[in-house]
Amino acid sequence: MHIPVQFVGAGPGDPDLITLKGRRILDEAELIVYAGSLVNPALVEGVQARVYDSARMNLDEIIELIATGYGQGKKVVRLHTGDPAIYGAIREQMQRLDELDIPYNVIPGVSSALASAAALKVELTVPEVTQTVIFTRQAGRTPVPEAESLRKIAAIGASLCIFLSVSMIEKVVAELTAGGYPDDTPIAVVEKASWPDQQVVRGRLVDIAEKIRNSAIRKTAMILVGRALADDKTAESKLYDAGFSHEYRRIT
Repeated sequence: MHIPVQFVGAGPGDPDLITLKGRRILDEAELIVYAGSLVNPALVEGVQARVYDSARMNLDEIIELIATGYGQGKKVVRLHTGDPAIYGAIREQMQRLDELDIPYNVIPGVSSALASAAALKVELTVPEVTQTVIFTRQAGRTPVPEAESLRKIAAIGASLCIFLSVSMIEKVVAELTAGGYPDDTPIAVVEKASWPDQQVVRGRLVDIAEKIRNSAIRKTAMILVGRALADDKTAESKLYDAGFSHEYRRIT
């Protein structure tokens, strides 16, 4: 009997932040291929499966390993960091499996963007401030469509979660300010959100680049930007307003 391959989101780092379903699938797996440079190895400690670190593998090698395990009737798991739908590089893996007629499922995980917001104790959607959150990145070795450049996105004024870009923090700041964010816009960098060695650096666009240069943060960090990060008093949500009625609560 052949069992569908399982793509599992490992969460941002803390082993407790994997979903219950993801944890169960890992414990039942017989072959696990995990992104060793990003996924906390504690997640695969003590499992019964044979474990492979894909950090040095290319796509062909990963697919060959998965396909071989599937062909042998094994329970195969491909373990990705965070949520695999966001910068997870699973699209090409799924396409290869489709070509091989190998079925698969995707188990979502907690994104590092959400773990970073939790570390900062902020809500990214604040009434009358912003109701939009954008996940994006600065163009580097991987290009970004011009229409989605940080300079263009900045004009929206939304909360931004900028992945894979802390090594280019000066360019990030230049693009955001050129696009319309004021110099005093709150910004924070969270390295290894939810890991034991998590680091947080807060600042404003005008000073964050210098703060990062003076820190030990070089990679594996999330940049969050926007007025939602400010600690000033803002309008409250209507959801729990005593004067706001809805289906479950009526004003008497």
